[in-house]
Amino acid sequence: MRRAFADTLVQMARADDRIIFLTGDLGFQVFDAFCAEFPRRYLNVGVAEAHLVDCAAGLALEGWRPVVYSIASFLTGRAFEQLRLSVGYHQLPVIVAGAGGGYIYAPSGVTHHAKEDVALMSLIPGMTVTVPGDPTEMAELLPQLARLPGPSYIRVGRFGEPRLDSAEPIEVGRGRCVRPGRGVAVLTTGGAVIPAVKAVDSLAAEGIEPLLAHFHTVRPLDLSLVNAAAAVASTFIIVEEHGIQGGLYNTVAAWAAEQRSPVALKRLGPGDELVFGNPHYDDLLRQTGIEAGAIGDTVRQFWSPD
Repeated sequence: MRRAFADTLVQMARADDRIIFLTGDLGFQVFDAFCAEFPRRYLNVGVAEAHLVDCAAGLALEGWRPVVYSIASFLTGRAFEQLRLSVGYHQLPVIVAGAGGGYIYAPSGVTHHAKEDVALMSLIPGMTVTVPGDPTEMAELLPQLARLPGPSYIRVGRFGEPRLDSAEPIEVGRGRCVRPGRGVAVLTTGGAVIPAVKAVDSLAAEGIEPLLAHFHTVRPLDLSLVNAAAAVASTFIIVEEHGIQGGLYNTVAAWAAEQRSPVALKRLGPGDELVFGNPHYDDLLRQTGIEAGAIGDTVRQFWSPD
């Protein structure tokens, strides 16, 4: 996904000379092509996230279209005040790109874990929040964010993710029905969609056909797709690499409360605790239920075709 981000950024800069890239001393070798082709539009401000965001805000006020990039936990946490006041208050068209959202930097410890990034960015009024699930979504969503009149956040995954098998269009603010179904609906965001596809496709051999709805945009959430899922399913299984508060689960739960929906909600993902030590990323995904086996077992538990 990071390769898709870097390649798309170059294409955007070629098409729009207002695109300018700012990094917090991160992304060496990843952005070499951009730096070589657009040296005057590549700024490394050093390990100073607050300064990074304030620089981007000033550039946006002068007509630029800044893209700021740093580790997600540092960018959304350390620079939250600047994002809220310098960018959000003025509704500036700044793209905030958080590298390694969720547990991607798992071995680096709690300082690098970012299971609160979506929640923090969703607190800023007018902030569009996206969590692509594969390189194709990254390549399609990033240019769309650059055309928005206000600020946006995009979580950038790791290298080498598989591509999602779906013909559904990719549009900011619109979810994707990846697999039609009934009885149970699996709702995903970010990379959780990949194991969910594996689980749903495997269940078909058992005659179990849950609907799979993917939300690469968490804010604004595509409520039309949520309503469509509720029309055919009595249970939602929400799978996300994010904390309990402020992610997809919380947003859907708020919808259910407001609509007085009878749909039951079940969540797979990280809990409320901090993860200490230096665990492997794949081990954390398994422990939190973000893998095909756990998703399949949960669907079986709640499956009811009627």
